[in-house]
Amino acid sequence: MFAIKAKKRDLKDKLYALRKKGEIPSVFYGAGRTSTPISISSIEFKKIWREAGESSAVKIFMPDSETKMPETEKADIDVLIHEVQLDPVTEEPIHVDFLAIDMKKQIRVKVPLDFVGISGAVKAGIGNLVKVLHEVEVEALPKNLPHSLAVDISKLERLEDSIIVSDIKLPDGVVAITNQRDIVASIILQKEEKEEAIPAVDLSQIEVEKKGKKEEETVEETKETVEKTVEEK
Repeated sequence: MFAIKAKKRDLKDKLYALRKKGEIPSVFYGAGRTSTPISISSIEFKKIWREAGESSAVKIFMPDSETKMPETEKADIDVLIHEVQLDPVTEEPIHVDFLAIDMKKQIRVKVPLDFVGISGAVKAGIGNLVKVLHEVEVEALPKNLPHSLAVDISKLERLEDSIIVSDIKLPDGVVAITNQRDIVASIILQKEEKEEAIPAVDLSQIEVEKKGKKEEETVEETKETVEKTVEEK
């Protein structure tokens, strides 16, 4: 099981100062626990996040000397990584919400799909692979929750072949909540993109129009000159 050390955080702590020290301001809540602000190592968290994702249980532990929490909440806390806020520029995690869970109770989470293998239909140029779903909701005890679910696309060999939710192999103790008949991936007809023909420009027509306009302007100027001469006489 994944584990990370945390320290109780005072809400008066300057967040930018914590981040400068290589820590991430965080909080855990849920499963009857009081919402508790904590801080965790940025390096440790990124490693766990990469390996555990948001569907594997993580244990938060805090030394008794640092918790200053009620006796009922001094035990290690089992959580899921619930929400990660990223810096819009660096994309580094700057805040984490952990959802406390009861390891003895089943929970529902969305597990990402990992597409593996090579589709025969795509390789042969028969069609294109369309990934309809990228995650599937499952129910299980926290200890049985998978980090991801493998989807073997090598079985997609012909046009209109598809994989549905019931085709995904689930670990023991894990049940899919997403509709069993929902399509996960399929092969569709590969269409060639045709370039639209650009209509030819009739340059001679443009010249005629320009010429006609010029002649019209010349006639108008001549008319004005004649009228002016008559008036002067």
